[in-house]
Amino acid sequence: MKNAGGHAAPWNKGRLLGQKPPLKLKEIWAIRIRLQLDHRTRELALFNLAIDSKLRGCDLVGLRVHDVVQGSQVARRAIVMQRKTQRPVQFELTEQTSDAVVAWIAAAHLKPEQYLLPSRMSESPHVSTRQYSRIVGGWVGAIGLDPATYGIHSLRRTKATLIYRRTKNLRAVQLLLGHTKLESTVRYLGIEIDDALEIAEQTEV
Repeated sequence: MKNAGGHAAPWNKGRLLGQKPPLKLKEIWAIRIRLQLDHRTRELALFNLAIDSKLRGCDLVGLRVHDVVQGSQVARRAIVMQRKTQRPVQFELTEQTSDAVVAWIAAAHLKPEQYLLPSRMSESPHVSTRQYSRIVGGWVGAIGLDPATYGIHSLRRTKATLIYRRTKNLRAVQLLLGHTKLESTVRYLGIEIDDALEIAEQTEV
């Protein structure tokens, strides 16, 4: 789509920008159960992988089968080279994510060298970040959330935020997100604001 000046309009024109809030536990399960009941095997694998891996969208959609599968089993831990930083990042795969990935690989008859999330569009070898964004919008909209408020970064932030709130271990979250600087993790999670509000709520005057 082009604007009046003949230039291509940015894909996110007119959308709310800024930090996308993470999903809450009840929202994670609402989406997960809906996908399970609808037998949306590919999307369930994508959703669970997004939550567990905490990867940026470009790294998530670019995963190949052999990135998460060793032999005939899904690895308990995987390591991926990040496109943005060219630094490796590790992530764990929970049992429910492993089950969803195995089911999807079997249903799609995927081989080790193939993309884990092949695109149904001929012009792309795998799901694009734009497609992924639309899919996420469908998920959050289906459970009553505003798709303009939530996005692919909501999924990247979700488990990292839960881990920080339980442990207060910033360094661990930094490593899990693959950030080079601790300051980036602080800004990404917005924890200074969250912590300040939490302290304020607990303080009686």
